[in-house]
Amino acid sequence: MTPAPLRMVIVDDHAVVRRGVRALLETQPGWEVAAEATTGREAVEVVKRLRPDVVVMDLSLPELNGLEATRQIVKESPDTEVLVLTMHHSEQLARDVLQAGARGYVMKSDADQSLIAAVESRRQHSPFLTSTVTEFVLDDYIRRGELREDAPRDPITPREREVIQLLAEGNSNKETASVLGVSVKTIEAHRANIMRKLRLRSVTDLVRYAIRNKIAQP
Repeated sequence: MTPAPLRMVIVDDHAVVRRGVRALLETQPGWEVAAEATTGREAVEVVKRLRPDVVVMDLSLPELNGLEATRQIVKESPDTEVLVLTMHHSEQLARDVLQAGARGYVMKSDADQSLIAAVESRRQHSPFLTSTVTEFVLDDYIRRGELREDAPRDPITPREREVIQLLAEGNSNKETASVLGVSVKTIEAHRANIMRKLRLRSVTDLVRYAIRNKIAQP
């Protein structure tokens, strides 16, 4: 029996990476790259419209980082599997990826050897971690869960994380409001709440917080 066609979306802000990933994936019979996206926000909109089977997601993205985009995609399109393809490697980052809802993690340096197998695993709804990511991360996450009752709660809401990234990337309150489709007063209220919650005193403090917590890239 012939497997159903596999529809994918590639998300990366570098055109050369998208071309390379597309060329590799489309060597497989029945695999189709339905769309590409260059920002996390664009990726969420594309997934809402196309409902692909698999999203190959970079983490370092403008406007909305890959972790936040993954959280929104998992919520908006539960049947879409997210596979993170990144140049960054750490056990904590792997945990963050799992917490965001992705169940696949591949290093870009391993893409030639691992990407096809990773996509096939996600197609079958099986988790896949690249060989350079320790397997215990997944075992530990599944066994204990990332959000235990006694675990500290993130004081920042998903919307506030979006605001933090846009402000940290140098957008004004007006530009941030335009991107998010809300009023400037709403952004000002979010900004005031963020500064109060995190006890920040300046935009510089906000940028440092965003980079330290992988909300925005340096």
